[in-house]
Amino acid sequence: MGKIYTRKGDLGTSSLLSGEKVSKDDIRLEAYGALDELQAQLGMARALSHDQDLQSIVNDIQRDISHACSELASNPEVCERLPRRLRRSDTERLERCIDTFTARFPLPKHFIVPGRTTDSAALHVARTVCRRAERRIVAVNRAVGGYDEVLVYFNRLSDLLFVLAWWLEVVAVVDDVAREVVTGALK
Repeated sequence: MGKIYTRKGDLGTSSLLSGEKVSKDDIRLEAYGALDELQAQLGMARALSHDQDLQSIVNDIQRDISHACSELASNPEVCERLPRRLRRSDTERLERCIDTFTARFPLPKHFIVPGRTTDSAALHVARTVCRRAERRIVAVNRAVGGYDEVLVYFNRLSDLLFVLAWWLEVVAVVDDVAREVVTGALK
């Protein structure tokens, strides 16, 4: 394995998948940098959760984020040659997941304060990072174009992250009440 440092970015530039050199504050790097942060935060949420369904959902999302990063690091010609890009079907998968979880527990009718459980709090942080990444993708799409599906996906993803965080909080409340009932019955 080679060294992790290459010194190629020491002057504040980086290369896209196309080979094009851009400034490290280029809007495309800002966008996929925010997605990298989102992916790390989702990894934290997945590690904190004991729910296997949630872990699987988040793992699939993390794979999608990797594909989105490749798209954002590409120019239109390279983007067309990528082996995998985000598609409408990926967004539809998120929508089905949202529908499944909101069928279990309706959405709150008020603002919620995150933090009841560590995994739900981590998902709320991921949701806010997702919203920031979405804003960066809007800027890229406006300047460069061609990222409509990526933009739709991340708009829907922030909705899903809210729903999953809410679901974890509701489950925690139900578990707390059940424990109190059992503990009270044993006294």
